[in-house]
Amino acid sequence: MESPTDLEAVSNERLGRRLRALRTESGKSLRAVARELGISASAVSQIERGTMRPSVSRLIAYVSAIGAPLAAVFDMPEDKEPRGDAASAAPGEDFAIRRAWEVAPIRLGGGVTFRRLSPAPTRDVEFFESVYPPGAVSTAHGRFLKHEGYEVGAVTEGELTIEFESEVVTLSKGDSITFPCSRPHIIGNRSGSVTAVATWLIVHR
Repeated sequence: MESPTDLEAVSNERLGRRLRALRTESGKSLRAVARELGISASAVSQIERGTMRPSVSRLIAYVSAIGAPLAAVFDMPEDKEPRGDAASAAPGEDFAIRRAWEVAPIRLGGGVTFRRLSPAPTRDVEFFESVYPPGAVSTAHGRFLKHEGYEVGAVTEGELTIEFESEVVTLSKGDSITFPCSRPHIIGNRSGSVTAVATWLIVHR
């Protein structure tokens, strides 16, 4: 049985197909998404064809542009559905389970990986684990990220830095942080040798 760290990441091609399907469902054209992201239509096409791996910030900007939750990216149509329905479960009546070996991570630019921890789509709440290898950052182009929701993060291994426009916060193992996602930020691992792991809860209001 595979552990979460043994699982092979979703391929670039499979991620691209999922993003293209979500964009098609949204009714947005490729050029419209490109305009909102501030990149060329060719670059969006490369992401959707799996020839370009998006950074964390670009992936979040992409799903924001098409009005989809980040968690939807992990719902590959061919994946086995979890037991139950967390989105509509009533206390004591129903539940959802997805085993650790059933959740393949998504590898993004810089080697950062994201894995959805919530077993099923849950209204207004997204729960993830991120792994930042040494030197990795959430953006490949130095732009601060902002998006909808409120973020709560806790570092479980290594050390992460959260760079805001006016200050930089360093979080070590066991430290946690909360901030509005609308506050521009960059997340990174400044260590030269230690991988950083964190869990993130994003609450949409």
